[in-house]
Amino acid sequence: MEFWNSLLTEKSWTILTQLQQKQFKFIVIGGWAAYLWTRSHKSKDIDIIVADFKDLEYLKKEYDLRKNDNLKKYEIKLEEIDVDIYVPYYSQLALPMTEIIKHTSRIENITVVSPEVLLILKQGAELDRKESVKGRKDRIDIMTLLLASGVNFMEYKHLPKEHALEHFWPRLLTIITEFKDFNYLDLNPCEFKLRKRELLKKLKQ
Repeated sequence: MEFWNSLLTEKSWTILTQLQQKQFKFIVIGGWAAYLWTRSHKSKDIDIIVADFKDLEYLKKEYDLRKNDNLKKYEIKLEEIDVDIYVPYYSQLALPMTEIIKHTSRIENITVVSPEVLLILKQGAELDRKESVKGRKDRIDIMTLLLASGVNFMEYKHLPKEHALEHFWPRLLTIITEFKDFNYLDLNPCEFKLRKRELLKKLKQ
């Protein structure tokens, strides 16, 4: 099942692949990173990290790049698609930028953050907007990552502890326990109950 309008998600994916061919480097986070790891749910918006300010200067020359001081990010609007750009020493994500950029992989020639770090970033976003539609999509992405991305749970446990995010652990257990959108996981109620039980057992080991 698609969470967003398929025309928008296809347009967003086209824009992401076009950006990948441009002369600047970036790391994909957010919904498209979750999709690249799980192949489950496409995204409407594009969230990226630009770690080198030379690349930010390139974006300023090529696009109508705007600074959002309230949300501590830069933004580009391409047709109906929002591209949110996070940079060091300015943006505020759940983990320090120096930590995030150490944990990346290449998928389809796109640099994407690791599932463990993405899980933490998704949790940070979910905490900020848990009552909204995007918060619901965050929880769907979190569950999909837990079930389908091959996340290393030992590494996941280590990172929050290292960065004073111990409260992420009980929140994650709450998300799993209270999750109702199993239809977005392509599971029936019985299958989901079994997978949830297995997941909680693995996480508590």
